[in-house]
Amino acid sequence: MLAVSTYAFAAGNISGVITYNGEVPNFREIKMDADPICLSKHTEAVFPQTLRLGPEKTMADVFVHITKGLPQGVKYPVPAEPAVINQQGCMYDPHVLGVMVGQTVKILNPDGTLHNVHALSKINPEFNLAMPKFREEMTQTFSKAEFMFPIKCDVHPWMAAWISVMDHPFFAVTQEDGGFVLRDVPPGEYEIEAWHEKLGQQKATVSVKDGSSNQVNFTYSR
Repeated sequence: MLAVSTYAFAAGNISGVITYNGEVPNFREIKMDADPICLSKHTEAVFPQTLRLGPEKTMADVFVHITKGLPQGVKYPVPAEPAVINQQGCMYDPHVLGVMVGQTVKILNPDGTLHNVHALSKINPEFNLAMPKFREEMTQTFSKAEFMFPIKCDVHPWMAAWISVMDHPFFAVTQEDGGFVLRDVPPGEYEIEAWHEKLGQQKATVSVKDGSSNQVNFTYSR
């Protein structure tokens, strides 16, 4: 297997914006009365994170990644910096997370109440670990690539997040501005995919040349 630490070419970027074209559904407010600590963390109504939109209907929590075209047998460096999932206000932040195989995932619990982190992975070992109020941090790693599995809290059934474990670094998750950038992509012909937990997948092809900047936008509707 080839290891890649530096590129012998002028890599390019793939960027874009993801928007929503359709009626915005009315979500029911999350009721946190069963746990007064959760309830005390919020001064305004809290709603599911299923469809988060910016002011111009740009979409958050869309996972964008390269699905085809990368060279075979290349081992990419694993980030030394851990990925972080925070259980803040009895909600997961971020709602969608991408990590690399072998990258440390730091899970935080600043809420001062009991959470449990239940990863419903199929390829990696499933785990279900309690985080009492005195356990503010724990770490996990995933040893195999696995696309999009849910994490939930069995104590607070409204809590849900998604993790994708990748064998390459060419992925991004959108924020409410809908933007994404896949950086330092080697020259080549690629298929990229946008994934949303409810609205599904969209694909596009893009040609990356030495040092080029390439724009690919996606629009979801329902």
